[in-house]
Amino acid sequence: MPRIRIELPESFAFATGVPICIGHINYGNHLDNAQLFSLVSEARVRFFKSLGYAELDVEGVGIVVADVAAEYRSEGRHGETMVVEMAAERFNKYGCDLAWRMSDKASGRESGARQTRHRVLRLRRAQDGTGAAGLRGEAAGGMIPDPLRRGRCSARPARRSR
Repeated sequence: MPRIRIELPESFAFATGVPICIGHINYGNHLDNAQLFSLVSEARVRFFKSLGYAELDVEGVGIVVADVAAEYRSEGRHGETMVVEMAAERFNKYGCDLAWRMSDKASGRESGARQTRHRVLRLRRAQDGTGAAGLRGEAAGGMIPDPLRRGRCSARPARRSR
């Protein structure tokens, strides 16, 4: 199977440090794949907060992850602090991509390059058959807020190597 290759932007608009805790470690004694996305989710929340938003309220619309691609470079270890850099790019009427890169703060060793595609949804309260309140979404085409667009970088789309 060909490896995924992700082309990253030249610069990132945001960076934050996230520690790898013992609960993030798998039986191979390194950062578990599923836990990696937990660290990135934390960085994503901080990214939106730095712009004055919450993931469920970006100018009145919510952001949900539609796709994820990952290119692993090295293993993360317990006790390391990962610097997660993030930039919004490739805007379209349905949302945008968040490109991100993770590296060890102490050594600068790149742990991986990743990309998540986010879809922008209009959220509304809904009742399911049990009467419990929930969130329902529909595509909110063309509703990408300007602050999210600021600082975006152009980059080529992710492509698979042959």
